Amino acid sequence: MNNTIAKVFEEIASAIESGSFAPKKKVALTTLGSEHGEETLLEGAKLAKKLYPNMEIVLIGKKNDTGFETYETECQDDMYKIMEEKLDSGEISACVTMHYNFPIGVSTVGRVMTPSKGKEMIIATTTGTASPHRIEAMVKNAIGGIIAAKAIGIEEPKVGILNLDGARTVEKVLKEIKEKGYNINFTESKRSDGGVVMRGNDLLLGTPDVMVTDSLTGNVLMKMFSSFMSGGEYEVAGYGYGPGIGEGFNRNILIISRASGAPVIANALKYAFDISNGEINKIAEKEYAQLKNVGWTDIIAKNTAKKETKAESDEVVAPEKEVVTGQISGVDIMELEDAVQALWKNKVYAESGMGCTGPIILVAEDKIEKAKEILNAQGFATA
Repeated sequence: MNNTIAKVFEEIASAIESGSFAPKKKVALTTLGSEHGEETLLEGAKLAKKLYPNMEIVLIGKKNDTGFETYETECQDDMYKIMEEKLDSGEISACVTMHYNFPIGVSTVGRVMTPSKGKEMIIATTTGTASPHRIEAMVKNAIGGIIAAKAIGIEEPKVGILNLDGARTVEKVLKEIKEKGYNINFTESKRSDGGVVMRGNDLLLGTPDVMVTDSLTGNVLMKMFSSFMSGGEYEVAGYGYGPGIGEGFNRNILIISRASGAPVIANALKYAFDISNGEINKIAEKEYAQLKNVGWTDIIAKNTAKKETKAESDEVVAPEKEVVTGQISGVDIMELEDAVQALWKNKVYAESGMGCTGPIILVAEDKIEKAKEILNAQGFATA
């Protein structure tokens, strides 16, 4: 009886402190598989509780003396089965773990602290595969980043696209999705020429709230941001590789590296707590419903199919060579040669090149506007 009364008073005190009388959400941590041993994971859980006392943390792994509620197992396969069971039953709201086989269509959204100004930034995405097609994957990564950002309290996250192969096409697709009615807030690069395509400087500055990239690049970025001060063997900064997000996926599973140290583990648990209280699954359901209403899959399909059908088998002969000092930017590097061929076919001499901010098409100064009209009419993005 006394224990029950004490627990009730504790819950009331916690609710008054947090401002919410909703049931406290449990977040879990699996404790098998770290390169630094089980003690580092337990240290991370203790640190999380010390830094964020409102969190209720449970462990999945070996018996321990931490005082945390523990679902005991010494087998990694059983550990993941317990994790899935507890998530599906609602007994835990999220779980931080070091490995999980997400299905195709789901990728994880990382959260880092940028070195320039100590600003938090979402990296979308860091593990998993949103789609086997690069452009489609990066578009879906952008949506996953927006969902994660909203779940941690950023109501109108600003989105930037890292300057990688496919970035310009991703920009075009996202802007078309926005034109159809789905709200995306684009940021501007801090470099003098601006634009939604982000440079390396923007990574360090944390220019966007959500930095869109492919998963492999995002994975490397996470390792650089988290362990550049430690030489790579022990991740000391950031919130880990984040939750797996994808249409129809409802398990809040967050990934950390086997090299993650106690500070990252603690922050990853906080990230899990944040998205749980931010009702990430409800946000995801709402966002995907809005995207379905604007026909986002059709927009993606139209733009990705173009890359596979635009090149023609017949050889196109170049027009007479001209002095080309006029620059047209914005064409994706994967479409650059197709764009040059399209101009040749329309009797405009052009060459491909690489400018300071990415791929460019070179034409005569007096042909710039005509060239842009041709390229835009054929579906090439230009700036």
